[in-house]
Amino acid sequence: MRGNQAVAQGAIDAGCRYFFGYPITPQNEIPDYMALHLPEVGGVFLQAESEVAAINMVYGAAAAGKRAMTTSSSPGISLKQEGISYIAGAELPAVIVNIVRGGPGLGNIAPAQTDYFQAVKGGGHGDYRTLVLAPSSVQEMYEHTRLAFELADTYRGPVVVLGDAVLGQMMEPIVFPAEVVDPEDLPEKPWATTGQHEGPKRIINSLYIVPKDLEQTNLRIAKRYQEAEKEIRFTHEGVEKGGVLLVAYGSAARVCQTALRLAEKKGLKAGLLRPITLFPFPEKALSEAATKAKAVLVVELSLGQMVEDVERAVAGRAPVHFFGRTAGVIPTPEEVLAAIEEVDTNGRE
Repeated sequence: MRGNQAVAQGAIDAGCRYFFGYPITPQNEIPDYMALHLPEVGGVFLQAESEVAAINMVYGAAAAGKRAMTTSSSPGISLKQEGISYIAGAELPAVIVNIVRGGPGLGNIAPAQTDYFQAVKGGGHGDYRTLVLAPSSVQEMYEHTRLAFELADTYRGPVVVLGDAVLGQMMEPIVFPAEVVDPEDLPEKPWATTGQHEGPKRIINSLYIVPKDLEQTNLRIAKRYQEAEKEIRFTHEGVEKGGVLLVAYGSAARVCQTALRLAEKKGLKAGLLRPITLFPFPEKALSEAATKAKAVLVVELSLGQMVEDVERAVAGRAPVHFFGRTAGVIPTPEEVLAAIEEVDTNGRE
């Protein structure tokens, strides 16, 4: 299955019945798949008139207590940022998938990781964050999309699945679990505005004229981010060897895995720590791994947006270096190997 199709099927199997989107390459297979298959399970597919309209439709469906999502690619996600901020401020669960392309501007349709800052630092206005998952295979594109809906409901906020054009377009075998989510079996959301309840009015809102009221809301949301630290996920291999510790996510991590094999053949010690949750970031795991490393090498399809998070986690326990390509250029395993060799030679200088 193609990665984009896996995202769509993952959403359907998670009980998502409302999809709102707008076409943009390289994620168009997601709305294409949803348009075909969502009505088969009683869901609603709607191609909105714009990205701005799509994200606000997600707001509306989420406010009614339904599992809803939108997907897009870099410029389209930028247009959705105001709506994502509103969703965060209104404390609504929603899933946003970004199949990242080269930028800035219209850029190109090639794979990139240049939307890291936008995803993990919030992206829109105000004091909020989004939980961010970074798959690195078609299987994970499916699994992380399903997980995103669970996290969104648990922490009542927007969750971003951050893929890229490689992961969206590549095809790999995929295993589906036997069980899927029936929306009718999901727990009732006592805050949802369904129009069918009795008792006090339920109001979905992000407008707080009194500063202290908004401050209390922001602090309540921030507490959920702290609670979400128990959701931190990562994988690692070879970190106990010492030597050069690679840190990479998504498709860049796949390049690094091949580079590790090449390094091993040349007798170089190297390991890889792959963050799966980009926010919350696996700081503790990286900190511990860095104590065993000769140096840390961050590899990204960008000019180094994850570097500052790595440096904060490493906190001087080892020197942090960077190697990356940008604008849709994918580094080769041989290029990463050359960077490993250079860092290994320089050591702690």
